[in-house]
Amino acid sequence: MDLRAALAAHRLVAIIRGTDPDASVRTVLALADEGVELIEVSLTGADALSVIEQARKALGPDRPLGAGTVLTADDARAAQRAGANFAVTPALGEGVVAAHELGLPVVAGVMTPTEIVAARPLGAAALKIFPAAEAGGPAYLKALRGPFPHELFVPVGGVDEAAARAYLAAGATAVGVGSPLIGDAADGGSLTALRERARAFLTVVRKDTP
Repeated sequence: MDLRAALAAHRLVAIIRGTDPDASVRTVLALADEGVELIEVSLTGADALSVIEQARKALGPDRPLGAGTVLTADDARAAQRAGANFAVTPALGEGVVAAHELGLPVVAGVMTPTEIVAARPLGAAALKIFPAAEAGGPAYLKALRGPFPHELFVPVGGVDEAAARAYLAAGATAVGVGSPLIGDAADGGSLTALRERARAFLTVVRKDTP
């Protein structure tokens, strides 16, 4: 898949890290039904590989479905076997290299300019600024855009609707959103509330939104 194009087009990555595998699968499918095109299932969630596998069967072979918190080569291989077609890492390391070698486009976690430069030869498709709020928020992203105008940045960590709007205005290609979007849905909470939050975030990230 062309992850760079997908990030630029859809501008939202939903991050699921649930304690209830069945609820996590339902969360993936509800988000997909609402039009959230880029969904990541963190490998630190309960029975995450099974969640990815079940979601892939339900979504079909071509829909974007990512594995998050890919730290090792084993993580990358297991995620691909389960049906993930992109990977997200919290930092640079073995997971980035292995996923790239397997043909999985990677959103690689970085925080500093040095890490941004180091990510280039590893084959990262885009760069996850994490944890974005602690790094300095939209102002930090704006500062990074000066020396790195061609990088695709995806801030993650503490991104609510207001922050999403600010990051995109500061030059983010997309935003990654966990609990402000998912809430308790992946733990067995309300899917109706999840759908409402999804519609609200989609309104924020659409390019024709004022």
